[in-house]
Amino acid sequence: MSLSRVTTALFSLAALALVVAGCGGGSSSTSTSSETSASGGGMTVNAAEVSGLGTVLVDAEGLTVYEFAKDSGTTSSCYGACAQSWPPVIAKGQPSGEGAMASQLGTTKRKDGSVQVTYAGHPLYTFAGDTEPGEATGNGSTAFGGEWSAMDESGETVSGSASESEAAPEESESSGGGYGY
Repeated sequence: MSLSRVTTALFSLAALALVVAGCGGGSSSTSTSSETSASGGGMTVNAAEVSGLGTVLVDAEGLTVYEFAKDSGTTSSCYGACAQSWPPVIAKGQPSGEGAMASQLGTTKRKDGSVQVTYAGHPLYTFAGDTEPGEATGNGSTAFGGEWSAMDESGETVSGSASESEAAPEESESSGGGYGY
């Protein structure tokens, strides 16, 4: 077997191991999306106080939700590695708001056919680095070619900075390998 085939085989095995590792863990969900059902099957969006930011939008579990400046209108541009770090907020029905302005909630269809929750016309995401309610460690990150921002009830972005130790991972700008991230 040639060296290039051995290298390709090893790389493929390493990539498979990362995918399998990403599917395990303590969560009962096998999806990389933030998926929470409310009565009627929709996603609930609330407003909650987050230290250093004030009142921001959160999902039903209290995790801060973000908008991605790179998105175009209601069209998401976050897929692949981006969606692993910034899981889209997915709904299986009409989203509802408690404390958030219900008239600002909507949905958009993603390329994979899932339905993503929007607020004020922006697709919503959680951040994999936020593990507890009240965290907003992704706010102000510029990962994956655009800025990530928490939003207030009016749909405006909220200023504040993420903790240096919890900052979002940066996207590799290299185009090597042809993987299209």
